[in-house]
Formats: sequence, C-alpha cells, structure tokens
Amino acid sequence: MHHRKIQNTSVSVTELGFGASVIGNLYRVTPAGEAAAAVDVAWEAGIRYFDTAPHYGLGLSERRLGAALRGRPRDEYVISSKVGRLLVPNEEPRGVDTEGFVVRDDLRRQWDFSRDGVLRSIEDTLERTGLDRLDIVYLHDPDAHWRQAAEEAMPTLAELRDQGVIGAIGVGMNQSAMLARFLRETAADVVMLAGRYTLLDQSALDDVLPAAQEHGKSVVAVGVFNSGLLSSDRPAEGMKYDYQDAPPALVARARTIAEVCAGHWTTLPAAAIAFPYTHPSIINVTLGMRTAEQVGRNVELHDRQVPDSLWGDLRAQGLIRSDVLTGHGGGRDERCL
Repeated sequence: MHHRKIQNTSVSVTELGFGASVIGNLYRVTPAGEAAAAVDVAWEAGIRYFDTAPHYGLGLSERRLGAALRGRPRDEYVISSKVGRLLVPNEEPRGVDTEGFVVRDDLRRQWDFSRDGVLRSIEDTLERTGLDRLDIVYLHDPDAHWRQAAEEAMPTLAELRDQGVIGAIGVGMNQSAMLARFLRETAADVVMLAGRYTLLDQSALDDVLPAAQEHGKSVVAVGVFNSGLLSSDRPAEGMKYDYQDAPPALVARARTIAEVCAGHWTTLPAAAIAFPYTHPSIINVTLGMRTAEQVGRNVELHDRQVPDSLWGDLRAQGLIRSDVLTGHGGGRDERCL
C-alpha cells in the first residue's frame, strides 16, 4: 500500500488508515478476538497507520490496539493517539459509559489541555498501549478550549516533536473552521478532519483546506461516510448522517450521487473513499474497522479505480461544489512516495 509523508516531517502514513474507535466497543460490544483479527487482517493488507484515543472506550481501544501491534516491527507502522481528555477515577459510576461506548464507567473523562495534562495523557497512553512511543499526537476536540489548547497544549507537543519524542503533531475535530486556525496560528503539522470534506459536505474548502495549502501542511480525512449514509451502494431512509437520522432530502441526494457513480462503473462507498484525494493536501483516509470482514471490504473499496470523469460529472450536475478540484487523478497516483 502506498505511503504519503506528512509535510515538513519525517512521518509517512499509508493512504488507508485503521480507525480504532470501534474496537473500543463503540455502540456495541466487540469481542477481543474479533478486534485482534481486524488488526491482523489490516496488517496483512498493508495498512500501517493506526489511530486511537483515550476517549475511545475509556482506554479500551488503546489497550486492544497496543496488544495487537505489540511484537510487530516498531519502525514499520505509525500510531497516533490524542490528548485533551484525561481518564480519571469516576466517583459516581452508574455501570456503563454514557458517551457511546459499551464499557464500564469506573473511569471518566476530564478535559485538560494544560502542559501537565498533555504530558500525563501521553504517559498514560504509552502505559495502556505498552508501546515505546507515539508517532503522531493530536489535540482531541478542543472546540471549547481554544486558548489553552493553542497556547499551552500545542507548544508542549511542539517541544516534544522538536526533541524527537513525537514525529508529528496536530488536531482532530468535527469542525473545519478552528482546524484552519490551528494550521495558520500554531505549530500543528497535520489535522484530522472529520466529515467536512465528503461527497455530501465540502465546507472544508472554505477554510481548512486553503489553510493547509497556504502553509504547506497536511490533512487526514475521517468520517468520509458521514456516519453511514455514504457507506451503502443504495442509500436508504433511516441511515445516519453526522450521527443523526439523515433528512429525506439528503438521502435523495445521496441516491442521485450513487446513480451517477453507477454510470461510471463504480459505487457510492468506493467514490466516498476516493473523493478526499481530489484535494492535494489530503494524504490519508482513515476508516473505523471493527471486524476482519470490514477491513477486507474497506481495503477492496479503497483499491478500486474511480475515474476522474466522475468528479467532473458530479460537479457539472451540481452534486458537488464547483470549486472541487478535478482532473488530476484524485491525487492518489501522482503523490505517492
């Protein structure tokens, strides 16, 4: 699988990444063996970028991912985790986590973008994963914490990067406007952009993508299925869009896009994975992968050739924005290392 470098760093990631939130029991229980098998199949398929966070299953994702990667050649893969949510003892447990993960709530999340919080969070992550280092560290969802995140957390990460402790630093969020500020105003190398540059939402063209180009920085795209609506060949009522039931008008639009995809001998989910690469600043698409079967499907979808003519057709029909870049191979073949 092809690798691409995070600009101005020594870190390279595979084009397709393994998102480990779901193996932290997101929405439902995932047996440990099933999670380990998913990582095994991803490795066999050539995936070498793995992303996790303390938030995912109150540390369960980090523990499982670390166990699955332990024993593999450390220099052959890149792992990222996040800071901003410390895990601390829960004084009032109710039995199960209330933030979407099916795990016991003996711990709780505590927002902390202070210098001490960042250092403690990284230390805790290394202990949970059992690994010797993290390659990329992101600030996680600092929406309500701009000042502390930009003025304390990011400089702390920059020190660790400059000392060679971390290879690259960045921010991961569901919004694009603040990500653009981080690219323009801080030492961030890369941002993880969730759901804002997809076949149904190209709002990142207004802020974060121009900022990445202007400052020579990189973008990792996640949430490319917009919570599910773009994950099926035939979108249906009741599917999710940005974690909620998709409005009928949006379902209809997704169906129309799917029909155009079929006319170009491809499918909606394959196009959804390929679409972010139409922008030259996007170096990776990371997908949540719970099972070996999901990994296999995602790899197969990623590997499908999606013709450039599809983007021009969607643009001409007003189904994607007119300023979407088209006609340069989706960026995949030309920019591979």
